[in-house]
Amino acid sequence: MSPKEPDFSPASPKRAKPSRAIRRLVIWYRRNAAVTSLVDTATSAANTAGSMAGSVAGVAGSVAGVAGSVAGAAVSGAGSVAGAAVSGAGSMAGAVLQPLVFDPLRRLQQGSGHDGSINDADRLWVAVDGMGGDFAPGPILEGCLRAVELLPLRVRFVAEEAPLHQAVAAMGLQQELATALERNLIQIIPSGPSVGMDEEATVVRKKRDASINMAMDLVKGGQATAVYSAGNSGAVMASAIFRLGRLKGIDRPAIGALFPTRDPAQQVLVLDVGANMDCKATYLHQWALLGNIYSRDVLQVKQPRIGLVNIGEEECKGNELCLKTYPLLAAEQRFVFAGNCEGRDVLSGDFDVVVCDGFTGNVLLKFLESVGSVLLDVIKEELPRGRRGKVGSAFLINNLRRIKKRLDHAEHGGALLLGVDGVCVIGHGSSKALSVLSALRLAHSAANHGVMANLHALSASAPVVD
Repeated sequence: MSPKEPDFSPASPKRAKPSRAIRRLVIWYRRNAAVTSLVDTATSAANTAGSMAGSVAGVAGSVAGVAGSVAGAAVSGAGSVAGAAVSGAGSMAGAVLQPLVFDPLRRLQQGSGHDGSINDADRLWVAVDGMGGDFAPGPILEGCLRAVELLPLRVRFVAEEAPLHQAVAAMGLQQELATALERNLIQIIPSGPSVGMDEEATVVRKKRDASINMAMDLVKGGQATAVYSAGNSGAVMASAIFRLGRLKGIDRPAIGALFPTRDPAQQVLVLDVGANMDCKATYLHQWALLGNIYSRDVLQVKQPRIGLVNIGEEECKGNELCLKTYPLLAAEQRFVFAGNCEGRDVLSGDFDVVVCDGFTGNVLLKFLESVGSVLLDVIKEELPRGRRGKVGSAFLINNLRRIKKRLDHAEHGGALLLGVDGVCVIGHGSSKALSVLSALRLAHSAANHGVMANLHALSASAPVVD
């Protein structure tokens, strides 16, 4: 049953209700992605109504013209004015409401620093492991096709030929791929048997022509400025170390993930989130240096605030690793050490970079991945029952989904492998087109800001610490 319409009759004693209801609807429209279809429908209906009004009035004018040409002209003119007014109202509704629609792809495009037109001379080559991920190669290729249209980059897509051809046919990507190949936005590079998600990381030594190894070789040989893979993270890290090598002065590379904060415009870089389970204090010190450079150069934070994940703010708190790491970070003059960071402060926005051992970081990462879906389920359960609850839920559901995506690290595309001699982004194993697009934007941003030059300068000035 549809909700009861408000009483707009003159006899109604509560004339303020309509205006309050309208204000509520405007608030919902501003926040809800479903307004896209509403805008299109309203605009179309208004234009149709305008055309019909004009047509009906025109007919009326013709009929009236039989009785008298003056009356016919008057009615026809009135119909034209009415039609134009209604059509204009529809166009105005579309113009006002359409900018309020939430479009993640439009947001990504705006964030890339251009107005939609891309100069081919500004495009950077990125190598993509097309066989990495649970759903590869189809969704990985789809994300690449969308990326070359929205971002100033080109993609060298490394994949096995037979699975790639099957995926292209199954997903209907033939025309898009042919166009991208013709424009030289994508190159397909055949590879040998790929590394499975369940295989040991050391298998990259045996499968020399695996897609991840060939993608790393493209970066090593200067044919790509960055590499992306959503495959076996251990294998990606092993391949990066074997093929690209570690930076001088960095004992162990770390995986750095970008977490959301209270401020939608700010992110915090957390490292390590899974590459190194057992760590030394010197490792965390080195990662703080790497994170400081990345946050400053790529995230454009003027003075990144570095934090150490711990169970308390006091210097004397924590396990042996934290107690040994704290004085190293506090004595460092090359970055701003903001002290210990408790678990509740990671997403507070008070820190730009936080360092921890890989075990702790991976727990934080996996916990964050669950928060969005759990929060969505809890709120859905707590929504009021009955007609009012259903109406409210219909408007609120898309907002809740956006909250879930904002909190879900999988929606942020990927994590950076810092400490190797090249820009490397590791995607989530379940990555699909939008996640691939986000990860490629991250890879392009790191390559475009010259972060490797500053990392090389850091490694040249810092001796290896035992």
